[in-house]
Amino acid sequence: MFGKEFQRKYALTDQGVQNTVQATIWTVVVNLVVMCGMGILQMMMSGYMKTLTEDAPLPKAWVFLLLVLGFVVLSLLTHLQQYRSTYGLVYREIKTVRIGLAERLRRLPLSFFGKRDLADLTETIMGDVNRLEHVWSHCLGYLYGSYLSTAIIAVGLCLYDWRMALACLWGVPVAFGLLFGSRKLAKRRSEETKAAAIQVSDGIQETLEEIREIRATNQSDRFLNALNEKIDRHEKTMLRGELSTGIFVNAASVIMRLGVATTILTGTSLILSGKISFMPLFLFLMAITRIYAPFDQALALIAEMFMSQVSAARLMEICDKETAEGAARFEPKGHDIVFENVGFAYDNEQVLRGVSFTAKEGEVTALVGPSGSGKSTCARLAARLWDYQRGAIRVGGVDIQSVDPEVLLSDYSMVFQDVVLFDDTVMENIRLGKHGATDEEVRAAARAANCDEFVEKLPQGYATPIGENGAKLSGGERQRISIARALLKNAPIVLLDEATASLDVENETKVQEALSRLLVGKTVLVIAHRMRTVQAADKIVVLAEGKVVEEGSPAALLQKENGIFRRMTQLQSASAAWQI
Repeated sequence: MFGKEFQRKYALTDQGVQNTVQATIWTVVVNLVVMCGMGILQMMMSGYMKTLTEDAPLPKAWVFLLLVLGFVVLSLLTHLQQYRSTYGLVYREIKTVRIGLAERLRRLPLSFFGKRDLADLTETIMGDVNRLEHVWSHCLGYLYGSYLSTAIIAVGLCLYDWRMALACLWGVPVAFGLLFGSRKLAKRRSEETKAAAIQVSDGIQETLEEIREIRATNQSDRFLNALNEKIDRHEKTMLRGELSTGIFVNAASVIMRLGVATTILTGTSLILSGKISFMPLFLFLMAITRIYAPFDQALALIAEMFMSQVSAARLMEICDKETAEGAARFEPKGHDIVFENVGFAYDNEQVLRGVSFTAKEGEVTALVGPSGSGKSTCARLAARLWDYQRGAIRVGGVDIQSVDPEVLLSDYSMVFQDVVLFDDTVMENIRLGKHGATDEEVRAAARAANCDEFVEKLPQGYATPIGENGAKLSGGERQRISIARALLKNAPIVLLDEATASLDVENETKVQEALSRLLVGKTVLVIAHRMRTVQAADKIVVLAEGKVVEEGSPAALLQKENGIFRRMTQLQSASAAWQI
């Protein structure tokens, strides 16, 4: 019943399957114990009926009191155990699932996040896991336990009187057959609703992120109308899904309840024909209320189970992605970065084609070239943020794809043009570069990055919160915090992505001073867009259409007739003289 296919269908862990088995067993026990209570009541009624019809002595009350007391105690104990196995174990397990999902995401290559819409991913982490949590705790054990207990009770009723049992139970398989027949429709409606919900989340996120551009271009009405359309579309898909599900659920409930009428009609007919007495009819009327009770909730929840399979498939898609693995030790002989005939494709689009070059330790190697030539891709591959498909990249003679990414990145510092800061203090944002660094170490790195100048002006100095992504700081100040992080980490390899491209002259000078302290003695790989910033580089690698087309010192490349680097330098020099 609970094989691998079942496990994947509901995205259960091995422990989750065990929890479901326990919940199923205890649900069966609870349902059978409750049915025993019906048996005690039937015994009492039979005894008093004999007293009225056959002049028999009254049953001994103390016997029934003991039976009732025993039933109450047993019912309490089994219900507590069912609650623990149905809810307690699942709520404990869901913590493990969420942590496991976070750990999985942490170990996935960054290329995965580049291919996934963030609103879609957020919906999986939050919405899909929440839905599955409810299914694991409220549906699976309860429903499968009801199946088994009803099957056991049905056997007992058939042995007692097969005619009455058939009249009592025929509606159950018919009702559930109708529901299971609607699975494909329920799944399709759930997929439509999920897609519409993601579009709404995506629209809200986009509107909030681009609010300044929207207002600056007087496009508020257009964006809000588009967002309203997405919300209306989501509402309509939800209504369609609820309506189609509600029709089948209510139809199944009506069909199952028809068993009450057929039980009464069959029992009355058999009594009139003298084939049974009143007590069997009374027994089956009590039994039918208990048989249908577990399915009342199950009918409402089974539709949620069908829809949860869409959420489970989305969750399993993440779990099936191959993580970036490798050795837990990284012991290179030096820190030269060597590209050997590296090939890389992104979504079947070839980005790099046989790229080979060496960035030597203690030197600055600049990657230049037209937009889309593969500069940023090389930097990402060098730090194993993405994994290449052909060739090899070695650091100190070690293939980086043989090393765990987190271990590898301990030897890297990165300073990018787009700085990411957290809604925390200046101190903690810099301390991110080295976990456990002392306050004095943080301040020393900040001074080396020229942060003191603006930090002293903040209300609380280094303890000042800087807002979401450093919203309270200027671009130059944010960039210097990023450099302070790198200085604090003091890694032997530094990756730079034109860290000064968007700064004014004053801030650019200060950032360059900080960078000069950072780069001493390191293996430096620079992505350059402005040719004047790489004039002091030790080596320049020119990329075009995913290939290395030129390589050498700046002076040598400037002397090269019809060279790409020379032409780009001349074009940028000419544009610098342009005036309004």
